[in-house]
Amino acid sequence: MARRIDVIGADGVRLAAWEFGDPPKADPEGLAADDPAGRPFVPAQAYRRDTEEPPDPALAVPGPGGSAHPPTRLGGTQVPPRGSAPDPGGSAPHTPVSQPPPGTGRGGGVLLLHGLMGRASHWASTARWLSERHRAVALDQRGHGQSEKPPQAAYTREAYVDDAEAAVEQLGLAPAVVIGHAMGALTAWQLAARRPDLVRGVIICDMRASALGAASQREWEDWFKAWPTPFATLADVRKWFGEDDPWVERPNPARGAFYAEVMHEGADGWRPVFDPGQMLASRETWVYDAHWEELAQVRCPALVVRGLDGELGRAEAQEMVRVLPHGQYAEVADAGHLVHYDQPDSWRTAIEPFLDAVLTG
Repeated sequence: MARRIDVIGADGVRLAAWEFGDPPKADPEGLAADDPAGRPFVPAQAYRRDTEEPPDPALAVPGPGGSAHPPTRLGGTQVPPRGSAPDPGGSAPHTPVSQPPPGTGRGGGVLLLHGLMGRASHWASTARWLSERHRAVALDQRGHGQSEKPPQAAYTREAYVDDAEAAVEQLGLAPAVVIGHAMGALTAWQLAARRPDLVRGVIICDMRASALGAASQREWEDWFKAWPTPFATLADVRKWFGEDDPWVERPNPARGAFYAEVMHEGADGWRPVFDPGQMLASRETWVYDAHWEELAQVRCPALVVRGLDGELGRAEAQEMVRVLPHGQYAEVADAGHLVHYDQPDSWRTAIEPFLDAVLTG
């Protein structure tokens, strides 16, 4: 069962947030019954619940993941199947229910932020084990998943951080631990620097603080042009991104599964649920800049996690830990950029002690 919560982000953009597990048992009265009236959308802080759509066998892909950098040489670790995510295309029906329980107190609150091209469902496995003791909510960021994708909206660093700030406040998660992958990790530490009152801890998963530069942006533009869209089937999606993409060194089922989750079916075949042009516009607002200054302003505990075969090198990761006032370091063996997708059990082992100390210590 997945529960959808609508959040109003910057400029009135409607964002879909998701709970993928039952709320912590420590607060059994936090959820009210479904509203039988089926009222229409209620902005800001409306808590919604919807039943997960019947799983499509073609979408029975590995669980959590993040956004894959296109020029990534990822490991080929097979990930055991987990439950499928809500339909990547369209929006599910919702029923508004009562205000969600706050995320403060011993149970704590966790906000999960995917990377560029990702979606909230990539955090489903992580959110489920987190929900055994904490309230964990994953956000479809603007332009992604089931959140709105208005062409006139801002796809800037400021907009993404504003959206995350709105989510923490409207969901009642403060002070939250914010877990981010790739671009979502950058949002996480920028939010912590801007609003220390809202963030009690940050987990930074495989995101560099250094500028990536113009060559990297051109590489992305060329990579998007190389996609053989539309794909005839989801099996074709998995094969291209997991095997045939020239940036894949060896077969990588996890990478193929990640992209299968962000496709939806149209009249002519399968295409991404996001607009590649919006993704490039978003990336252009941060790819040319270094982000060490904001990192140094993060006053809460922060954990930097990297996959040994990922985008973030060990030397840079350790320098990030040094710059962070309360930085810690962890790495996950046999993992690429999609750390929590490649090695979900090792990912949990790497971050759980930090979470326990910050949320319940």
